[in-house]
Amino acid sequence: MTLTPQNISDIRASWQVLAADADGFTADFYAALFRRDPGLRPLFAHTDLPAQRKKLVAALALVVRHADDLSPVLGPLEEMGARHVGYGVKNSDYATVGGALIETMEAHLCEAFSSEIREAWTAAYGAVASTMMAGAQAAEARKSA
Repeated sequence: MTLTPQNISDIRASWQVLAADADGFTADFYAALFRRDPGLRPLFAHTDLPAQRKKLVAALALVVRHADDLSPVLGPLEEMGARHVGYGVKNSDYATVGGALIETMEAHLCEAFSSEIREAWTAAYGAVASTMMAGAQAAEARKSA
Protein backbone atom coordinates (compact mmCIF):
# COMPACT_ATOMS: atom_id res chain seq x y z
CA MET A 1 0.00 0.00 0.00
CA THR A 2 1.35 3.36 -0.99
CA LEU A 3 0.45 6.59 0.72
CA THR A 4 0.07 9.71 -1.39
CA PRO A 5 2.47 12.62 -0.91
CA GLN A 6 -0.42 14.53 0.70
CA ASN A 7 -1.12 11.59 3.06
CA ILE A 8 2.53 11.57 4.08
CA SER A 9 2.58 15.31 4.65
CA ASP A 10 -0.63 15.15 6.72
CA ILE A 11 0.65 12.23 8.80
CA ARG A 12 3.95 13.91 9.54
CA ALA A 13 2.45 17.31 10.38
CA SER A 14 -0.22 15.85 12.65
CA TRP A 15 2.27 13.52 14.34
CA GLN A 16 4.41 16.51 15.35
CA VAL A 17 1.42 17.84 17.30
CA LEU A 18 0.46 14.45 18.75
CA ALA A 19 4.03 13.56 19.73
CA ALA A 20 4.34 16.81 21.73
CA ASP A 21 2.11 15.11 24.34
CA ALA A 22 2.85 11.50 23.44
CA ASP A 23 2.13 10.07 26.89
CA GLY A 24 -1.17 11.92 27.20
CA PHE A 25 -2.11 10.88 23.68
CA THR A 26 -1.38 7.20 24.30
CA ALA A 27 -3.05 7.23 27.74
CA ASP A 28 -6.17 8.63 26.08
CA PHE A 29 -5.86 6.04 23.31
CA TYR A 30 -5.94 3.14 25.78
CA ALA A 31 -8.87 4.74 27.62
CA ALA A 32 -10.74 4.98 24.30
CA LEU A 33 -9.79 1.41 23.40
CA PHE A 34 -11.11 -0.01 26.68
CA ARG A 35 -14.24 2.13 26.45
CA ARG A 36 -14.91 0.79 22.94
CA ASP A 37 -14.29 -2.81 23.97
CA PRO A 38 -13.91 -3.52 27.69
CA GLY A 39 -13.23 -7.14 26.74
CA LEU A 40 -9.76 -6.08 25.56
CA ARG A 41 -8.69 -4.91 29.02
CA PRO A 42 -7.76 -8.45 30.21
CA LEU A 43 -5.23 -8.67 27.35
CA PHE A 44 -3.30 -5.95 29.21
CA ALA A 45 -3.75 -7.36 32.73
CA HIS A 46 -0.07 -8.16 33.16
CA THR A 47 1.22 -5.29 31.04
CA ASP A 48 3.15 -2.30 32.30
CA LEU A 49 0.88 0.29 30.64
CA PRO A 50 3.35 3.22 30.85
CA ALA A 51 5.94 1.02 29.09
CA GLN A 52 3.29 -0.12 26.61
CA ARG A 53 2.42 3.51 25.85
CA LYS A 54 6.10 4.16 25.05
CA LYS A 55 6.12 1.14 22.70
CA LEU A 56 3.04 2.49 20.93
CA VAL A 57 4.69 5.89 20.48
CA ALA A 58 7.81 4.21 19.08
CA ALA A 59 5.73 2.13 16.66
CA LEU A 60 3.76 5.15 15.47
CA ALA A 61 6.94 7.19 15.08
CA LEU A 62 8.44 4.38 12.98
CA VAL A 63 5.43 4.39 10.66
CA VAL A 64 5.63 8.18 10.39
CA ARG A 65 9.36 8.06 9.63
CA HIS A 66 8.85 5.44 6.90
CA ALA A 67 5.54 6.77 5.56
CA ASP A 68 7.11 7.41 2.15
CA ASP A 69 8.30 3.78 1.94
CA LEU A 70 6.77 1.33 4.39
CA SER A 71 8.77 -1.64 3.08
CA PRO A 72 11.44 -1.45 5.87
CA VAL A 73 8.74 -1.87 8.54
CA LEU A 74 6.72 -4.65 6.90
CA GLY A 75 8.84 -7.51 8.31
CA PRO A 76 8.79 -6.17 11.88
CA LEU A 77 5.02 -5.55 11.59
CA GLU A 78 4.43 -9.13 10.44
CA GLU A 79 6.47 -10.37 13.40
CA MET A 80 4.50 -8.13 15.74
CA GLY A 81 1.26 -9.53 14.32
CA ALA A 82 2.52 -13.07 14.94
CA ARG A 83 3.38 -12.18 18.55
CA HIS A 84 -0.03 -10.61 19.09
CA VAL A 85 -1.70 -13.95 18.33
CA GLY A 86 -0.05 -15.25 21.49
CA TYR A 87 -1.52 -12.33 23.44
CA GLY A 88 -5.03 -13.30 22.33
CA VAL A 89 -5.53 -10.58 19.70
CA LYS A 90 -8.16 -11.42 17.07
CA ASN A 91 -8.50 -9.90 13.59
CA SER A 92 -11.67 -8.10 14.68
CA ASP A 93 -9.67 -6.27 17.36
CA TYR A 94 -7.74 -4.36 14.70
CA ALA A 95 -10.85 -2.40 13.69
CA THR A 96 -11.45 -1.50 17.33
CA VAL A 97 -7.86 -0.32 17.72
CA GLY A 98 -8.07 1.72 14.52
CA GLY A 99 -11.29 3.37 15.64
CA ALA A 100 -9.81 4.23 19.04
CA LEU A 101 -6.68 5.60 17.38
CA ILE A 102 -8.60 7.90 15.03
CA GLU A 103 -10.95 8.97 17.84
CA THR A 104 -7.99 9.91 20.04
CA MET A 105 -6.24 11.76 17.23
CA GLU A 106 -9.39 13.76 16.59
CA ALA A 107 -9.72 14.61 20.29
CA HIS A 108 -6.08 15.74 20.52
CA LEU A 109 -5.90 17.65 17.24
CA CYS A 110 -9.29 19.36 17.76
CA GLU A 111 -10.07 21.72 14.87
CA ALA A 112 -6.81 20.77 13.13
CA PHE A 113 -8.23 17.26 12.58
CA SER A 114 -9.39 17.46 8.96
CA SER A 115 -10.96 14.88 6.70
CA GLU A 116 -7.58 14.70 4.92
CA ILE A 117 -5.81 13.84 8.17
CA ARG A 118 -8.45 11.22 8.93
CA GLU A 119 -7.99 9.73 5.46
CA ALA A 120 -4.18 9.73 5.76
CA TRP A 121 -4.10 8.02 9.15
CA THR A 122 -6.86 5.59 8.16
CA ALA A 123 -4.79 4.56 5.12
CA ALA A 124 -1.60 4.24 7.17
CA TYR A 125 -3.32 2.27 9.92
CA GLY A 126 -4.96 0.05 7.29
CA ALA A 127 -1.53 -0.82 5.90
CA VAL A 128 -0.17 -1.54 9.39
CA ALA A 129 -3.18 -3.62 10.44
CA SER A 130 -3.31 -5.69 7.25
CA THR A 131 0.41 -6.43 7.53
CA MET A 132 0.07 -7.45 11.17
CA MET A 133 -2.94 -9.63 10.36
CA ALA A 134 -0.95 -11.32 7.58
CA GLY A 135 1.80 -12.05 10.11
CA ALA A 136 -0.79 -13.46 12.51
CA GLN A 137 -2.29 -15.63 9.78
CA ALA A 138 1.15 -16.96 8.82
CA ALA A 139 1.89 -17.76 12.47
CA GLU A 140 -1.42 -19.62 12.80
CA ALA A 141 -0.70 -21.56 9.60
CA ARG A 142 2.74 -22.58 10.92
CA LYS A 143 1.15 -23.76 14.19
CA SER A 144 -1.42 -25.92 12.44
CA ALA A 145 1.02 -27.34 9.87
